[in-house]
Amino acid sequence: MSSFTHFNEQGRAKMVDITNKEDTVRIAVARTSVTVNEEIYEKMTNNAIEKGDVLAVAQVAGVMAAKKTADLIPMCHPLMLKGVDIAFAWEKEAEVYKLVITVTVKTKGSTGVEMEALTAASVCALTVYDMCKSLDKGMTIGPTYLVEKTGGKSGHYRRKTD
Repeated sequence: MSSFTHFNEQGRAKMVDITNKEDTVRIAVARTSVTVNEEIYEKMTNNAIEKGDVLAVAQVAGVMAAKKTADLIPMCHPLMLKGVDIAFAWEKEAEVYKLVITVTVKTKGSTGVEMEALTAASVCALTVYDMCKSLDKGMTIGPTYLVEKTGGKSGHYRRKTD
């Protein structure tokens, strides 16, 4: 079991010891999307959703989620994040609209921020769904994926297809 870093000698889950890892700047970019109908698109872009400004609330929820990732994912290390940025873009495909959510998380430390970026993107999308579900419960979330990560021993990763 020693080849899996999250298992101890007994094969039980453990939090990886990062004591001896070098502090470096770590950046992770994650992306997800929410596919909505035209009514939701129109109401969101005109700030006419009854619950309020969907993107503002989703952005705050995403930042909060990044900061709370270690509380949700059992083996994640609590991290001192240095920055969380969330960007939104609309794409139209046939009769549906896709809200693309891109999250960038940064820190300087001894472990990466991939899980924080993925968690922030997911919670951001779930918040959009929650705020718009009264109009259409058929919205689709995802796919959710890591776009890029830098820093640390494993170096630079960039998703080949995006």
